[in-house]
Amino acid sequence: MIETPNVELAAPGTQPDYYYPPYVSSMSRAPLMPLVSLPSTTTENTGPVFGHELIRRGDNDLTAQHAGEPIGERIFVHGRIRDEDGRPVRNALAEIWQANAAGRYRHKVDTWDAPIDPNFSGAGKTLTDEQGRYSFKTIKPGPYPWRNHHNAWRPSHIHFSLFGAGILSRLVTQMYFPGDPLQPLDPIFNSIPDEAARMRLVSSLDMQRAEPNYALAYQFDIVLRGRSETPFEERPR
Repeated sequence: MIETPNVELAAPGTQPDYYYPPYVSSMSRAPLMPLVSLPSTTTENTGPVFGHELIRRGDNDLTAQHAGEPIGERIFVHGRIRDEDGRPVRNALAEIWQANAAGRYRHKVDTWDAPIDPNFSGAGKTLTDEQGRYSFKTIKPGPYPWRNHHNAWRPSHIHFSLFGAGILSRLVTQMYFPGDPLQPLDPIFNSIPDEAARMRLVSSLDMQRAEPNYALAYQFDIVLRGRSETPFEERPR
């Protein structure tokens, strides 16, 4: 029998509310009944697992997936994934997806009147190393309108998906950029009541990792649980 370890829970107000009326679609998606916890099976806890063979060279470089370079500001995004005790999370699968520099996703349901960049798909993946580090090279995404309310615009952001050893441990969050004036107006960003927790979603400019005359760098560290836990979408609680 696999024992469930005792872990420190996130402090109240540090995770987004399921039901948050300013984020309109949350009113139809939020659970109406208390969540039911189902015990996982041994098979679910042990497999399937991810391995390095699933990652191809260059999967973490979103600027090199097509014949030409994408339009926009090149950036590096990097950070560490750690547990509540600061220990690195090794071999975690980190995936990102994002809009292009004009704020448009390469997806059939995105119908905003902005150009699709033929040299930018907006998705990448990598595995963390022994120190829990990951890195991506990409283009800074643009803001876009999203019809949540009058004159609603989403701040520039990058979606992150994290998998542990098995597919049952997926966590999804978003990374924002420092100094974006749209953040205080965004109901998704503001669905996290605790300000300190909310700011854990904002990356920091890292001039040490920036390359002169080429690209800026942003650091975004992720903590999986505990008092310093990064806010996650639909985190069980």
